Amino acid sequence: MGSSAKRKKEKQKDFQKPKLRVGKAKAKPENFTDTSFKSKGITLNQQSLTLNAPTTTTQFTHHLSLLTSKSDSQRRDSLAHLTTHISSKPSTAPLPTPVSTLLPTLSPLILDANSGVRTNLLKLLRALPAADVADHVVQLMPYIRAGMTHLAPDIRVTAVDILSWLLGIAGEEVVGCAGGWIKTLNCFLSVLGWHTEESAKWSANRAAFGKAGAKGRPMVRVVGVLGEFLDAGVGEVEGDVVMGGKVGDGGGGAGVPVVQMETHMVAKAAQPYVYLNLFGSPRDEEGEMYETREERWRVFQGRFLGPVERGLESARQEGGEVGRASTTVTKVLKEAIEYGRGVGYDA
Repeated sequence: MGSSAKRKKEKQKDFQKPKLRVGKAKAKPENFTDTSFKSKGITLNQQSLTLNAPTTTTQFTHHLSLLTSKSDSQRRDSLAHLTTHISSKPSTAPLPTPVSTLLPTLSPLILDANSGVRTNLLKLLRALPAADVADHVVQLMPYIRAGMTHLAPDIRVTAVDILSWLLGIAGEEVVGCAGGWIKTLNCFLSVLGWHTEESAKWSANRAAFGKAGAKGRPMVRVVGVLGEFLDAGVGEVEGDVVMGGKVGDGGGGAGVPVVQMETHMVAKAAQPYVYLNLFGSPRDEEGEMYETREERWRVFQGRFLGPVERGLESARQEGGEVGRASTTVTKVLKEAIEYGRGVGYDA
């Protein structure tokens, strides 16, 4: 057979239709790949399989490390897991990680842009042991003040809520820490628009709170927390004694001589001599620690009493919920003024 006849026969094969027979499978194409095999094992790179579940301490540490994740949902879920773990443990059992280690990681979340993260953060903070948090107030206060003067309205509201929680468990430490008195009062006046000479440099108008601020609810909350702050700083304390008598009686009450052993004892705080600032940088007036009511009242009377009274009068004239909230602050101020007169400081 010649080459031309062979070539013609090969071409005819392309156009021939194969005959199918009953019971016989169709011929498989030439590029057919058999995938009927089954794998006997699976290898995972950079992973390990173990029969032992991770301990609760390991899980707690893992979720704590996820609080710096870039994912909002990951941070929110990790905070929820930590809250559940702390709430479910026995009250006598210690935390897997001490509060002194938790707070440096939790504090920056006060300024988080996601509302769900901040809501879960507040739940977690409320679950922490109050006695342990009181020793580390100074770590939280700079972030709270930054949140109170933040550009985002919802972050300002969250910071005020956290400050209210902190005043409830460690009010004396909040107003007595370095910068806790003057700097925080400046933040309040900046948000409320009741400016002193220092805070007037920051803004000339009251900070807005978005749509919710139109109804005055955030302002009511801020004024209410201001009352709590002033009550912790210069408010009346039950059983106040001055020069052997109660406040306001001229010091001629019973109980002379006065024996106050607690005054001469070493404080139970974690850093009882931190107010001396032996190893820190020099502080200005705003960064000083005002640990006694007399010191706080003297500073408040000289720098903040006038602006606060003008602001309260303006809030009272505004009426509504804001006006009712201002009555609480007014009551605290009246008690503080009576106390100032009792200790010899004319208001």
